[in-house]
Amino acid sequence: MINTLLLVFSLWIAPNPPKTVYDFTIKTIDGKKVKLSKFKGKKILIVNTASKCGYTPQYEDLEKLHKQYGKDVVLIGFPAGNFGGQELATNTEIQDFCKKNFGVTFLLSEKVSVKGSDITPLFAYLTSEENPDFKGDIKWNFEKFLINEKGELVHRYRSGTKPMSTEIVKNL
Repeated sequence: MINTLLLVFSLWIAPNPPKTVYDFTIKTIDGKKVKLSKFKGKKILIVNTASKCGYTPQYEDLEKLHKQYGKDVVLIGFPAGNFGGQELATNTEIQDFCKKNFGVTFLLSEKVSVKGSDITPLFAYLTSEENPDFKGDIKWNFEKFLINEKGELVHRYRSGTKPMSTEIVKNL
């Protein structure tokens, strides 16, 4: 917990602390760097995912959401093994699993950490950022963060909220 607080604190005292998600660059599951600023003007739905979780079938609805709303909403899955080691070991295994079992075509990042002392800076930012729903540590796989067209966090949904639920879709 102390390491997480130190990381979050360091984000805010840095010479140019992040103001929006557009200040972050991610690495895709196939190793390419992508600046989130590339998606300015679109909403972004960020989801921490896992391949061996009770919520893993949400990949199917995530893919539906991507196909239906992909022109206006960028969907990014962030595979993470923070909860009971429910993610596969390598990026290649994760990518193969997602394509084979759910036909995933939306953007996937490399495997990351979404909580703890090795939390990825983007998730340190997302979980500390004020928003109308709640802040704090991610509780489980498949939490969702909705970012508006200005790069600001506007909603956070817990794991049980299905991707194609009215609660999410009405905000897209």
